[in-house]
Amino acid sequence: MEQLEYQEGRTEISHMGKVPLIERLTADFEPRNAGTVKGVGDDCAVIGQGPRKTLVNVQTLVEGVNFDMMYTPLKHLGYKAAAVAISNIAAMNGTPRQLLVSISVSNRYSVEALDELYAGLRLCCQRYDVDLAGGETGTSRSGMVLSVTAVGEVDESRIAYRRGAKLHDLVCVSGDLGSAYAGLLILEREKVTYQANPDFQPDLDGYDYVLERFLKPEPRMDIVRLLADKDVVPTAMTDVSKGLADSMLHICRASGCGCEVYEEHLPIDYQTSRVCSEMSKNMLPVSCALNGGEDYELLFTIGQKDYEKIKDLKEVHIIGHITEEGMPAVMVTPQNTAITLRAQAFQGIEE
Repeated sequence: MEQLEYQEGRTEISHMGKVPLIERLTADFEPRNAGTVKGVGDDCAVIGQGPRKTLVNVQTLVEGVNFDMMYTPLKHLGYKAAAVAISNIAAMNGTPRQLLVSISVSNRYSVEALDELYAGLRLCCQRYDVDLAGGETGTSRSGMVLSVTAVGEVDESRIAYRRGAKLHDLVCVSGDLGSAYAGLLILEREKVTYQANPDFQPDLDGYDYVLERFLKPEPRMDIVRLLADKDVVPTAMTDVSKGLADSMLHICRASGCGCEVYEEHLPIDYQTSRVCSEMSKNMLPVSCALNGGEDYELLFTIGQKDYEKIKDLKEVHIIGHITEEGMPAVMVTPQNTAITLRAQAFQGIEE
């Protein structure tokens, strides 16, 4: 067996961003099979040798890192786990077909609790016409680890990678941004108050929209169908899972380009703005949009020739354009100041 070599010294995982870590760990893996069209580096792996390609994506949710059982109903967690995986199929302009679910739980969870979790999974599968096709069940020393593999398909001519953005392409995003993070802020606020006073009753009235956006996100398969109806194939696409800045940088890095997005064009719901103002006078809604994460909207670029096809779509917002190679990714403020986009949502893997 080949002896593994270890470099002297130690690099903390928390000091390396997620993308550099993945690139480092997978740098020496070269495709060995003709059917591996796209491996590491996009929202899904792309496999298959015919014109119809298979999309595969794995998402893992860990208790205490990705979800908090103090305010996450198990039925919502099941739905969200499926939705997050399906969102990555949507981000490649594909159609989800199957899910495989692996779960490891401690004896803190009962059979009835797992029934509730799988009820949420089932609801999401039914909504998006996806089959539960297998998985694994195991044990954990503490908490829950939930891993969902989504399998989908797409015609080769309609695949939307992150790497295809071209100079002068329009930057578009679906829905609104920052609302899921606003929902998380409300839940964390109520959690802290409850921990200080167990007799406290959470006050969640008036926050329905942002709470649902965090606890029960919806993959934007409607946008995939809408673009198909308009005969528009995005030149590049990804989903907004860790904030607009992170997602925009993914596209720019993969496509070898820069971008300008305009603050005044970012779609932000009034409830998101309200939550930010309640939390702190220094918390800006645009910060939630740029770095909040978990919106699971679709960020994509289109050629200017397709502008007329999408300009009147209510759920699609044109927020900027692609600039040439070597230019930075920036947000332009109403005062015409260019602010460099930085990915701040991911702070390394938590221990």
